[in-house]
Amino acid sequence: MCGIAGRILGKVGDVGTDLVELMDAQAHRGSDSTGFAIYGIPRETGYVVRAMGFDRAALGKDLEDFQYILKEHGADFIENPRWDNSGSKHYSVRMVITDPRDVARWTHETDTISHRLEVQSLGRSLEIIKDDGDAREVSEKHGVRGMIGTHGLGHARLATESAVRPNASHPFWARPFPDVAIVHNGQITDYYNWRQRLERQGYRFLTQNDSELIAVWVSDQMKQGMTRQEALTHSIGQIDGVFTYMIADLNGIGFAKDRFAIKPLATIQQDGAFCAATEEQALRRVYPQGAKIINYDGPAKTGIWGIGELAA
Repeated sequence: MCGIAGRILGKVGDVGTDLVELMDAQAHRGSDSTGFAIYGIPRETGYVVRAMGFDRAALGKDLEDFQYILKEHGADFIENPRWDNSGSKHYSVRMVITDPRDVARWTHETDTISHRLEVQSLGRSLEIIKDDGDAREVSEKHGVRGMIGTHGLGHARLATESAVRPNASHPFWARPFPDVAIVHNGQITDYYNWRQRLERQGYRFLTQNDSELIAVWVSDQMKQGMTRQEALTHSIGQIDGVFTYMIADLNGIGFAKDRFAIKPLATIQQDGAFCAATEEQALRRVYPQGAKIINYDGPAKTGIWGIGELAA
């Protein structure tokens, strides 16, 4: 079931508000959890880290151990960490850090405490916010409507296989690649085969969600020399299943649909901005009238919408 959305603005603006509207309109597609990947104004140095802890009573100890690992890798906090003040046992925390000497090595070691404090995104710009509940609940808890930026992704989840837990929801960060996030509607049938291959290459996965795999798979193809477009096209023949996914980075949003084209995607492109969603009615929350909707309903389709490259 699930619903996905992508949004690109013509300039820095209220991308959080638009994504909340897009996902609120698709809450009927799944309200087990909702998530957002927001691309704010990029930092020149340092990274924004979004993480989730699983025992609020241990928050102080978790952050102390996190900072210890940071310092072991030549980094430290730039700002004091900030966390939500809800009454839930799990907590979300935002941290800004200096650059580790080696991001992949630091990520690998930080993941050793992921059962207590799990890093959910790392980027000059990217921040992933996700939690139990529908779009309105998650937005109110984490202030998503107040987040500004250039582009982002949204996801409403109906859990069908992996656990209903806030950290198993979308979007997923392509760990350890900074500023790469994915949302996905569908099912990957050769998930375990690909996971084992990537794990042998040294990648680590923190959930059983097949969407986490796609993010790393595409990023690894690009690491090996493919362009974004080549990696998207290659995924259609290499990954088995029924899927439509959108993957974002600092430069924009790309998408791919499998050979059966079962999972829908509709888009609007107007005045240098762009909007995509699983359902047309969600797009009308952002563009109530006038704009032309394009349905990408054919098999094996791919595409990339770049920041600053959208025609007026």
